[in-house]
Amino acid sequence: MLCKTMLPILATMLATSAAQAAAPPDFYGTDAPFAADAIYFVMTDRFVNGDPANDQRHQGGAHPTFNIPVAGAPEGRSANIGYLGGDFKGVLDNAGYIRGMGFGAVWITPIVDNPNEAFTGGDPVQWASKFTDRGKTGFHGYWGVNFYKLDEHLPSKNLDFAQFTAEMRTQGLKTVLDIVANHGSPAFTMPTAQPMFGQIYDKSGTLIADQQNLPPYQLDPVRNPLHRFYHAYDDLVQLSNIDDANPAVLDYFVGAYEQWIERGADAFRIDTISHMPTAFWQQFAQRIRAKHPGFFMYGEAFDYSPDNIGKYTWPENGGISLLDFPLRGRIAELFEHPDGDYASVLDRLYLTNGPYANPYELVTFYDNHDMARMNASDNGFIDANNLLFTARGIPAIYYGSETGFERGRAEHEGNRNYYGQPRIDASPASPIYQHLKRIAQLRRQTIALQRGLMLPLHFAGDKAAFYRVYQHKGVHQLALVLLNKGDQPASFNVSEKLQPGHWKPALGGNAIDVADGGSLQANVAPHDVQVYLLDAPATQPDLVAELTRLMRERGHPRH
Repeated sequence: MLCKTMLPILATMLATSAAQAAAPPDFYGTDAPFAADAIYFVMTDRFVNGDPANDQRHQGGAHPTFNIPVAGAPEGRSANIGYLGGDFKGVLDNAGYIRGMGFGAVWITPIVDNPNEAFTGGDPVQWASKFTDRGKTGFHGYWGVNFYKLDEHLPSKNLDFAQFTAEMRTQGLKTVLDIVANHGSPAFTMPTAQPMFGQIYDKSGTLIADQQNLPPYQLDPVRNPLHRFYHAYDDLVQLSNIDDANPAVLDYFVGAYEQWIERGADAFRIDTISHMPTAFWQQFAQRIRAKHPGFFMYGEAFDYSPDNIGKYTWPENGGISLLDFPLRGRIAELFEHPDGDYASVLDRLYLTNGPYANPYELVTFYDNHDMARMNASDNGFIDANNLLFTARGIPAIYYGSETGFERGRAEHEGNRNYYGQPRIDASPASPIYQHLKRIAQLRRQTIALQRGLMLPLHFAGDKAAFYRVYQHKGVHQLALVLLNKGDQPASFNVSEKLQPGHWKPALGGNAIDVADGGSLQANVAPHDVQVYLLDAPATQPDLVAELTRLMRERGHPRH
């Protein structure tokens, strides 16, 4: 009787064991949901003025804030350090344009309240000057004074932040909110103290910190409660240097940024993450994710040494991803110079035993608002995008790069200039835009390019070839990526670890049937890409062996 009772149980166990034995192994770079979404980065004030009613054109009194040209510009060039009118409505009005290019998320600059005057301290801004702020405004959003309050330049009637994020979602776009915790606004060197500068207010509008126009070494946090938010030493130019060791600071920023999550932020980009210790970010991330499990964050550690920045990604330090500066340096070198060699990027991919917890979750890019825009030809931009949208990582493109806007220009040389609706409407005529849309839309449709393990085959000269393989939770896809950045057509003959099957071209052309032990031969046009897809589990023995190694050694060896 006992044996008869046990027979169904044993049969079930054997069937389960057999199914598990037959199940293909997991091969994937990341299962983070956000990895599916390429990011379009807008400096909100400089994108599109969708609502002139919120421009605040007469704000600032003796220190006006609207439309302040940078002095010393060469003939035919311009830059501006005042507000120029870009707002939530300007972004939302162009959500279809952004989504249509193939993006799934929009990273916007900080939305919190900034000072209402131009700054009178520091060194004067001149054409091409660096680390100068006199005469500048908080148009960029990084000079927060009340991190709970929405800056008045951004919303419109019936379009506050919560409504903006909700509307963006209906357009198929997530919102990445740029956040700051290590500094507030410029805080000292003003000839006469200005309202809001060097101050921080709480949710109720009560002043809780004030540097009082004092140099940091004159602060007295022991005796003056308004100084306790700040370190008594400087960090970045004249910006207030927030004291990460003060528990009230952590409470303040967790509370503020939880508020913006509740109002629709889908992810955070963290400004100047390396200016605060990992202990702060570990606590910050833990508290944010206690209420919002898996919330995606990536930081800006402006450092090209992976050994210096990798620690921010480790679980014990908060598990926060990063903008991939080390790879960015190689990408810019490669595509700004026509004779660049693809081999130069290989050692910055860190696909095995590297410095990062997971290299596949890094946000990859070639320029942004804090550096000169990439100084490449149209073909250079096309080639860079073809690599960015097929290699490991989550690609981020700075507004205007789809047309080569202000290429080669740094901050006070036009990098942050106003883009505007006419340029957006004309973008489809740009070959950079056309090729970007093609490859970005392919990534959006191709899970292997979003999340798959990356296996390099050939990186040399003008040619690169690699696999991306995704095999997880019953979904499987193999992609073979072929890149040609040369001026002549390139021929590829791939046999290494090539799985037999019916390989379909994702970007037009004829499918290729590969026999066991055979090869795949293809030609790729100048400055172009081809991707072949095989929708099958990985079974080729040498491919499976290498994917198994890549999966096992994917992150930092200590983690």
